[in-house]
Amino acid sequence: MSPIIPIAGFSLCIGAMLVVLLMVFKPRMSSVPVLRRRPFGDTSKSTLGTFTDSAVAVLDRTVGGGPYSRTKLEDAGLRMPPSNYLIMVIASSAVLGLIGLLLNGVDLAILMALVAPIGAWALLALLADRRRSKFDQQLGDNILLISGGLRAGHSVVAAIDSAAKEAPVPSSEEFARVVNEIRIGRDLEAALADTAGRMKNEDFAWIGQAIQINREVGGDLAEVLEHVGETIRERGEIKAQVKALSAEGKLSAIILMALPFAIGLMLMVVNPKYIGVLTTHVLGWVMLGVGSVMMIIGGLWMRKIIQIKF
Repeated sequence: MSPIIPIAGFSLCIGAMLVVLLMVFKPRMSSVPVLRRRPFGDTSKSTLGTFTDSAVAVLDRTVGGGPYSRTKLEDAGLRMPPSNYLIMVIASSAVLGLIGLLLNGVDLAILMALVAPIGAWALLALLADRRRSKFDQQLGDNILLISGGLRAGHSVVAAIDSAAKEAPVPSSEEFARVVNEIRIGRDLEAALADTAGRMKNEDFAWIGQAIQINREVGGDLAEVLEHVGETIRERGEIKAQVKALSAEGKLSAIILMALPFAIGLMLMVVNPKYIGVLTTHVLGWVMLGVGSVMMIIGGLWMRKIIQIKF
């Protein structure tokens, strides 16, 4: 191997790491416009600054509604622009690709470069699921906060605002978002429905429907919410029991699905000639195709078994 390749790879790795550090640890910009913060200062930008802003704007428009969109980041609880996350993914993919190139050539470099975007997508999905799970666990106590505010004489919006100040994250963030949307003129029912859809929580959708029915026909909303809260807490206990009983099956499914990829990656590093037969003969490609189809069928089968709907 030419000595230029390791040097170039090491230089690109260092550059990618510096980009990631700058994106993660850069100071947060104030939400107040520059003209208000420095009305008499020089607001002209350098050529590099203009180019950077243009590149970030293009990346934000390009990401759009893709797997790293602003909506996905908000669902995961990450407070960063999509362009920053995309740059981190690209830098990580470049570093992993260069490591694979130095270890075992182009094939391993391509596989390791694909790990970063797939892992970044899986990380967003995992963080979003955890955030929704926390919201679901906190919902019973949050209903008590809202009903307590109603019994104290507050309106529905004021009770939700009070719950947003006292509830833990992520419930406080979602309730604050509902209150802010109402303050700018959005209908309460639409704001609650969007929150239920964003959190994928049917129980919260029932709460929104109960509030809407109460606004139309009247009644003691605090008492209704207390009964709904009791039902939600009982459902939560059943969910926890089912989750504990199905944890072993979920872990087994994860291990079985990850094991072929882990063994294949290990063989590519330890003994590439042994596994290279699969990509140099027609029979090897047929075996890879059959194995992929069987893995997909098995994965869907296990997913159907371990997923229990309430």
